[in-house]
Amino acid sequence: MIVGLERADDAGVYKIADDLAIVQTVDFFTPIVDDPYQFGQIAAANALSDVYAMGGVPKTAMNLVAFPIKQMDISVLRRVLEGGLDKMREAGVVLIGGHSVEDRELKYGLSVTGFIHPERLLTKKNLIPGDQLILTKPIGTGIINTAIKAGLVDEKTVDRVTRLMASLNKDAAEVMHQYPVHACTDITGFGLLGHVAEMVEGSRCGVLIFAEKLPIIPETLQYASMGLIPGGAYRNREFREGMIEISPSVDRLVQSLLFDPQTSGGLLIGVGKNHAGELLAKLKERGMDTAAIVGEAISEPKGKIIVKA
Repeated sequence: MIVGLERADDAGVYKIADDLAIVQTVDFFTPIVDDPYQFGQIAAANALSDVYAMGGVPKTAMNLVAFPIKQMDISVLRRVLEGGLDKMREAGVVLIGGHSVEDRELKYGLSVTGFIHPERLLTKKNLIPGDQLILTKPIGTGIINTAIKAGLVDEKTVDRVTRLMASLNKDAAEVMHQYPVHACTDITGFGLLGHVAEMVEGSRCGVLIFAEKLPIIPETLQYASMGLIPGGAYRNREFREGMIEISPSVDRLVQSLLFDPQTSGGLLIGVGKNHAGELLAKLKERGMDTAAIVGEAISEPKGKIIVKA
């Protein structure tokens, strides 16, 4: 066992040969969009993301399904599974089985197995002072999804954010593999600072976040100003506030985004300063137009996060 229960990371890793280890993860959740096919795509992309974050390549998957068969037509489940399968095909992943149960609420996700060379494994806690932190997707999906549930989001924005959540981190991972990356994680339910906290907790460095550099879904601040902030954002902040110092000059609405729980968010990549600019340029060449350097690993204070405007 290379990575197991002894530390919080994105997936477990088990070495089976000198040049091969398997990466294993599982994730599923309730619908966050109305369209069953799109929900299947988002749930699959989200589950696959943990393998990419570890530096691995996903290879096989199994469906995990909970379905209210007495209350919902089976055609809904069919579309969910079609969405997931199409996303797996896009990732080059083979569906090899799964399991379903009857439940009061629809849930869907995947158990995923990937491959990695043991010496190319990436974990959260290997940042080196001076490393630049590159975020590959904009943040704000939790607030946007809350606004969608309130019926306040126009169709064009819904479509754009849905496509963002359904997009794989495959291209970002392929670019990342070309550089000597030190650490990586994906940004999901704990929000940006929650996942940064996992990178620095108990480590030899802290992190400085540049609030003005954050890529943000454009409509997010508008909805945040209306109070459409998910409960998870407040819980995330409360849980990690002891290790975070936010400058008073950071806008209050931007502060809420720092803790906003994301669905199928981007990768947060830690790489040396001499490689960061080129890596970022390559990400943009592959279509990640909003990718940005959002922070830097610092030697002091260790285990702390400083956010500056």
